Amino acid sequence: MKASEVLRKYKDGIRDFSGECLRGESFQGKNLAGADFSEADIRGANFTNAYLRGAKFSGAQAGLQPYWKIVLITISLVLSAMSGAPSALAGGYLGFLLDSPNFFNFMVGLSLILGFVILFIIIARYGLGIALVALVTFLVVNLAGGLFVAGNGDGNGAGMFAFAIIGALAGTITGALVETVAFELAGAFAFAYTLSVALVVAFAFAKFGKGAIVEARFEAFVCACLVVGLYAYISWRALVGDDKYALIRTIAIAFAAIGGTSFRHANLTNADFSQAKLKSTDFRRANIIRTCWHNSEQLDRIRPGKTYLQDAKVRQLVITGQGQDQNFDRQNLRGINLQGANLADASFIGTDLNEANLQDADLSRAKLVQTQLDEADLTGATLTGATIEDWGITNSTNLHRIRCQYVFMGLPTKNDPNPRRKPDNWEEEFEDGDFADFIKPIVDTLDLYHNQGVDPRAIAISFKQLADNNPDAELEIVAMEKRSKDKFLLRAATAPNADHSKLNAEYFTTYNTIKVLAQTEVQALLVEKDSRISSLEKMVETALQRPGIYAQTYNHQGDTMPDKSSDINISGVTGSN
Repeated sequence: MKASEVLRKYKDGIRDFSGECLRGESFQGKNLAGADFSEADIRGANFTNAYLRGAKFSGAQAGLQPYWKIVLITISLVLSAMSGAPSALAGGYLGFLLDSPNFFNFMVGLSLILGFVILFIIIARYGLGIALVALVTFLVVNLAGGLFVAGNGDGNGAGMFAFAIIGALAGTITGALVETVAFELAGAFAFAYTLSVALVVAFAFAKFGKGAIVEARFEAFVCACLVVGLYAYISWRALVGDDKYALIRTIAIAFAAIGGTSFRHANLTNADFSQAKLKSTDFRRANIIRTCWHNSEQLDRIRPGKTYLQDAKVRQLVITGQGQDQNFDRQNLRGINLQGANLADASFIGTDLNEANLQDADLSRAKLVQTQLDEADLTGATLTGATIEDWGITNSTNLHRIRCQYVFMGLPTKNDPNPRRKPDNWEEEFEDGDFADFIKPIVDTLDLYHNQGVDPRAIAISFKQLADNNPDAELEIVAMEKRSKDKFLLRAATAPNADHSKLNAEYFTTYNTIKVLAQTEVQALLVEKDSRISSLEKMVETALQRPGIYAQTYNHQGDTMPDKSSDINISGVTGSN
């Protein structure tokens, strides 16, 4: 079906395009929200900048069109053949130096063999990053060796030797890329075939080459075999996900995705790619908020850009839904779809789960400490035994039908393995609906959690400035709590429609700026403000000297601040410093 026909039918209200062949069609910038492309052939289709909110691609086949795959494989074969020749040339000139009766030639050849071996070992063991430094050093030695040979020995071909060695190293990198691309495109057969081509070309070059190679055919072929073996190893390690060769894999996937299905910059919010085949598909800068990837295939062969799909463990999580007892601390998982996932005993300390779909997820005993959950959907999720210390729920967090018998308000320690259990009575558990009622006071406040070097003066100035800049938020401090030596919680009531996430970000931007100012600059700021900053600063200092929670009514628009102590026992946060 042509793109024009799809767009015409969509305009007429038709949304079902399941099973259609849309190979190579362009929908760039089009609005196809809610369209059903299940089981469709979308290989080579262009959805760049398309609006695909709620679209279904379940079981669809994305990636390269067959003819374009052949083109890329042909290019790979040509590059593979080219990578074998410099290796044979380097081996020929190396043999020429070693077989020379001139002592200087022999010593330079021997030293270059040693350098070559060391460089290869570094590449194989530490990857290409560290090897770049060694490569520069080796090239300098190469050049010096070539000049040394030219000045003291038989200079015939000394410069060519240096050139050939550089070519062999370039061939190693090129060959590794080619082999990785070949496997990405056509699997193990293409991998083996391109290797064979490289060896055949190297052998032919060694057999029929001229110049120094004539005198060292065996060395030429051996050197070529070693280079081919090295880049085959590099390619294999890149394919299995070795981080040392991540660059090779990234470049190979990018090359293999040329001409593939593109969702670049597309809006894929709530889209469904379950069971889809996604090899050689471009998702760079796509909006993948709550996108479903359950049981999708070859998700590790896509171009993920900076999305959460760039992490191998996260890719496996969204495919299988199995994250039990795994650590996802401090990762950016904004908008991830984990509906129905098994996340029991998982750790999400400091993790960004804003806008995430956690419907019916099992979060039993999960660590949700300082986890950001603004606009997250936890409908039907299980939270029994979870630790929710300073978690970042807001009025926009969906907590309907939460299944929870009890929670902990702090992480366990050796001395306190079950800290701050709620309900407090170990013989009691939350009944249906109790948890939502328990957690509501936390949702309705702006919690400013400081966890690094509390500065009372910076807190006072920052809060005063926040209140002045946002009068509609109706900020009013209701509690302060010293959590430990370097941790402090400032809790403020707000207007019902206040944006807690925005207020939190603005506050800590100011706070972090003031903390690094010189004392004279801080004094200048104080001169510009009124005496209420000093009052608030004293309140913070008092709270820092008391255990538990210290509460005072402080309204930035009034002058009345009656003191009162409180035994409030609430814990929650919408952000942290």
